Amino acid sequence: MAMIGSTIGLMFAVSMVLGPALYQSIGVPGMFALTGVLALLAMVVVATVIPNPGASHFHSDAEMAPARLKDVLRDKQLLRLNFGIFVLHAAQMAMFTVVPLALRETGNFAESQHWKIYLPVMLIAFALMVPAIILGEKKAKLKQVFVFAVALILVTQLLLTVLIGNFWGIVAMLLTFFIAFNILEATLPSLISKLAPAQAKGTAMGVYNTSQSLGLFVGGAMGGLLAHYVGHFAVFAFGAVLTGIWLWLAISMRTPPAVKTRMFHLEAMDEATAYQLSRQLAAVTGVAEVVVSAEEGVAYLKVNMAGWDEEQVLKLIEGVG
Repeated sequence: MAMIGSTIGLMFAVSMVLGPALYQSIGVPGMFALTGVLALLAMVVVATVIPNPGASHFHSDAEMAPARLKDVLRDKQLLRLNFGIFVLHAAQMAMFTVVPLALRETGNFAESQHWKIYLPVMLIAFALMVPAIILGEKKAKLKQVFVFAVALILVTQLLLTVLIGNFWGIVAMLLTFFIAFNILEATLPSLISKLAPAQAKGTAMGVYNTSQSLGLFVGGAMGGLLAHYVGHFAVFAFGAVLTGIWLWLAISMRTPPAVKTRMFHLEAMDEATAYQLSRQLAAVTGVAEVVVSAEEGVAYLKVNMAGWDEEQVLKLIEGVG
C-alpha cells in the first residue's frame, strides 16, 4: 500500500513539472482535452492489455462491501485517516490557488518557467521521502514518521502566511510541503491497510479515496473564494486550521500494529469447520487477526512483521484439506 501511495505522489510530481509547459503550449482547454484523450487511452489499455480475471471467488478484503460500510464509518481510527487525506488535499489545492501567482509576482517567473522550480523541489522531496518510509515501515516507527509529516504540513501553512511575499521563502516552503506530502501519500494507505479490519480493506479504501476527492473539491473551492474575497493570508490560515486539527487527531491516534496481511485459499468446508479453524489460527504465534470465510474459501490473516509461525499456519490449513 505504501508503494501505491508513493506512485500517486510521483505522478503528481510529474504533472506539476509538465503542467506549466502544457499550459503554455495548449492552454487550459487543451489540457482538459488531453486529459480526456489519456482517459480514452487508459480504457483501451484496460480492454486490450489487462487480462480478464474470469470467474473467481469474491475476496471481501479487496472489494467494496456495502454491508461493512457502517462499521468502517464508525471506526474512529479510520475516521482520523479519512479526515487526514481530506485535509492533505484540501490544503494542497487551496495552496495552489495562490502559489503560482505569488511565484510570478515575487520572482518575475512566467508560468511557463515554473517547472524550473517544481522539478528540483519534487526530486529532492521524493529522495528525502524514501528514508522516512524505510524508517516507518522497517523500524516500526510509522506513527512517529506520520505525525512528523503532519507537523511539517502545519509549519508550511503557518509560515506561508508571512512568507508568501518572499520568492525564496515560497520555494523553501514548497520543498518542505512536498517532503511531507510525499511521506503522507505513502504512509496513509499503509495505515489504512494496517488498521482496517482484515475483511474490510476494500471498503476502507473506498471511503478513503472518497475523502481524498472531497478534499480536492473543498480545497479548490475554498482557496479560490478566500483568495478572491479575503487575501492570500486567509488561504494559508484555512490550511493551518485544518492541519492543526489533523495534527491533534494524529497524535491521539492508536499506534498502528506492525502487521501485514496474508491470504490463504482453503478447501471446501462448512461454517462449523471454518469457525474451528479460525480459533486454531488465532492461537498461532504472531497471528494478530483471523477471518476465515467458508463461502469464499479463503482465510485472511494479519500477522506480526517481526515474526510469525507460518509453518504452523500452513499445517493447520493443510490439515483441514
